[in-house]
Amino acid sequence: MADRMMRANILSEALPYIRRFSGKTIVVKLGGAAMELDELKRAVISDVVLLSLASMRVVLVHGDGPENNEHLKRLGKSSEFSGGLRQMDEDALGALQMLLAGKIGKDLAALVHEMGGRAVSLCGLDGNILQAENHSGGLRHVGELKNIDTRLINVVLDSGYIPIISTIAQGEHSSYSVDPDRAVGALAIALKAEKLILLTNGGIPANSSGTESLSELSLSGIPPLIKSGVIKQDMIPMIECCVEAIRRGVARAHVLDGRLPHSILVEMLSDDGIGTMIYGDW
Repeated sequence: MADRMMRANILSEALPYIRRFSGKTIVVKLGGAAMELDELKRAVISDVVLLSLASMRVVLVHGDGPENNEHLKRLGKSSEFSGGLRQMDEDALGALQMLLAGKIGKDLAALVHEMGGRAVSLCGLDGNILQAENHSGGLRHVGELKNIDTRLINVVLDSGYIPIISTIAQGEHSSYSVDPDRAVGALAIALKAEKLILLTNGGIPANSSGTESLSELSLSGIPPLIKSGVIKQDMIPMIECCVEAIRRGVARAHVLDGRLPHSILVEMLSDDGIGTMIYGDW
């Protein structure tokens, strides 16, 4: 009986949040361990399906994860990183596109269907969703986003499907790989999302030891954490995407530890939350 009452209390606690976010757009970036481990990936997808069934407009964005290195190796291709961005030749970009828009996107869509939801796997080239030009640093086949066309995404959402988007963008004469963190932030802005959720391998640390994560963080609180080194260099692109999204109208950004099963549901539908919520303090 006690267990049943606890479950009833959990559902009761979730109800006002479901009511509040019904019809709102939620953009989720799948990354970190949640992209690598099947058990965690399934937990994320079940969360996304539940939110969609509760009438939220959920958009899922994904990168390549560790599969890409093995995929390129099998095909005899290679790529290298510069400033945290993967640069490659045209053949390697084609292999990456095959993996992202093919296997990974389709596998995620199949998992959504298995769990009772409906999904469409899209590439940034579909419907000219992501438009880019060559990176200003001259990195090969790495693009900087210049525009987003949300019409196809909205058609998919209006039809009750979850768009699953891989971050290959269309250029004037070539396609480009676009950093998923920058792409997901730009998509949240373009879609006028209520929330931007990024799944990583931890929240934003509260101190330099990294033993605890902040539950909340205002925009004005971010520069001191970067200056002190609490927010490390490899986290800065993700933080910058959250800052830009909030400054341009997204209500809240959430950095969640994807190693914790069902962290999306706990953060969105409970009083306590589980990750770091970033908000504007103006």
